[in-house]
Amino acid sequence: MLVSNRVQDLLSRERALLADLQAFLETQGAPPEAVEYARGAVRSLDESFLLVVVGEFNAGKSSFVNALLGATVLPEGVTPTTDRIYVLVHGDRPGQMEPTRDPFVSRLTYPLRSLEGVALVDTPGTNAIIRQHQALTEGFLPRADLVLFLTSADRPFTESERQFLALAARWGRSVVLVVNKADLLETPEAREQVRQFVETGARGVLGLTPPVFLISARGEQRGGDPGFAALRDALRTRLSETERTRLKLQSPLGTAAEILSGEETRAEAARRTLTEDLSILRDLEAQRERHRETMLGELDGQLNRLGRLLSEFEVRADRFIDARLRFSNLRGLMNSRELEEDFRREAVADLPDALDRQFGTMIDRFVEANLHFWEDVQAFLVRRQPSNEVARTRFSYDRGALLEGIAGSAREHLETTTEHELARQLARDAEDALKGAVGGLAGGIGIGAGLGALVGASAVDFTGGILAGLTLGSLGLFVLPNKRLQAHRQLRQKVAGLRQALERIVRREYEREQERADARLRDAISPYTRFTEQEQARLGQAAARAAELRVRLESLQADVKALA
Repeated sequence: MLVSNRVQDLLSRERALLADLQAFLETQGAPPEAVEYARGAVRSLDESFLLVVVGEFNAGKSSFVNALLGATVLPEGVTPTTDRIYVLVHGDRPGQMEPTRDPFVSRLTYPLRSLEGVALVDTPGTNAIIRQHQALTEGFLPRADLVLFLTSADRPFTESERQFLALAARWGRSVVLVVNKADLLETPEAREQVRQFVETGARGVLGLTPPVFLISARGEQRGGDPGFAALRDALRTRLSETERTRLKLQSPLGTAAEILSGEETRAEAARRTLTEDLSILRDLEAQRERHRETMLGELDGQLNRLGRLLSEFEVRADRFIDARLRFSNLRGLMNSRELEEDFRREAVADLPDALDRQFGTMIDRFVEANLHFWEDVQAFLVRRQPSNEVARTRFSYDRGALLEGIAGSAREHLETTTEHELARQLARDAEDALKGAVGGLAGGIGIGAGLGALVGASAVDFTGGILAGLTLGSLGLFVLPNKRLQAHRQLRQKVAGLRQALERIVRREYEREQERADARLRDAISPYTRFTEQEQARLGQAAARAAELRVRLESLQADVKALA
């Protein structure tokens, strides 16, 4: 490379830019290949000038290289003869094969003055049946300083060639188009038609009109070809010291531009993903509130069923009082224990079991609805995959891990919050309050684990209090009817108090448990909420840094272009 003070300054600026770009990519958690491309761009500044020959496998690349060098260096054939990348360099020993760190790249020396200062790279065909060939070709493209793109006159500018040129344009490579087998075109009109076809197609892909040379490698090998002579003259200019220097500096900048564009695209995709995620999190909060309202609405229906059970008990108790508090039952009124047992059998009846079943139904429905909501939330979040642009980035991995954490929290919730656990929790919270509401209730029985028996005992207790003292010796002629009316009033007051106490307790415990379920959901999602906020701040800083690198890159590109 021609190193003047001006070039040395450009080199220093370029190395600093590429180093900063590599550090930026590593900080942003870019895909490994992007970081490796940045490293390769730095290394390329110290490598020989790379003149890379690409094209479809039957375009005659090996024949072209041999004709260009004026020697039979590479094997030729009608099938893909190159299964690896050959880097041809000037050396004293002809045909000396040297291994490289890459098992698919071989270094081949040949004593040719035309190779001094230049490494001529022969690649596998871009449309080879063996897909590894195309992978090798495309993987080597970012290192090229000048691309000689070979197409064939018998089928010029195929779709696979168009796609490969588009890839070259993305990397900012300088391209010279060579149409081989031009000897198959019998008239000048046919040659011009092919030239215009190739120029038009290349211009549509590259956005500019590259030079196009119609040549015959066979004709050159058999005595000379005018098109080949024109190509040699053009390459002599392109490979002059000054132009080689400019292209050598320009190629890493093209690589840097493509890498930086890729990172900007990934950052924009990440921002879109975060915006959508934040919208979804806000929507989840609204869904949670709607779910809460739905559950409390269902509670009203459940409490109405509890009220009906107590009303049915009240009707049976009224009938019992009317039937037993009569003069005709004076003998029965003399035995309070027997009276209480009859009341339990006839009035209380199956009230405890019915209440237990109802409370069990309430708990089942509560647990089922909350767990279904929880499962729906975590399943929806895990299905939220980011776009392909951010695949294999640290952003994608961190986001995926957090979403998996939400799913893990859901699984843990499913394992620990069962019907029995909720029943025990409700029982612990409700029993003391229920005792205080109806007074003097005994036993350690709570909601979901025999609360109906507790209420049944309460019914017997307060009705037994109404019946207490109704013995034959204490009754007067007009006392019994008055006692019966008093018993009805007390029954209604007690049942109303019990109904209110049950509703108050159950509603309170229901709301408390709903708050606990909501808190579990918020706790599970909060790490991801924090992640989205932190990532938004990071992406804002990254955008500013990328813009700074872009300004430096464009300034360097302009200065390198001015070398011409």
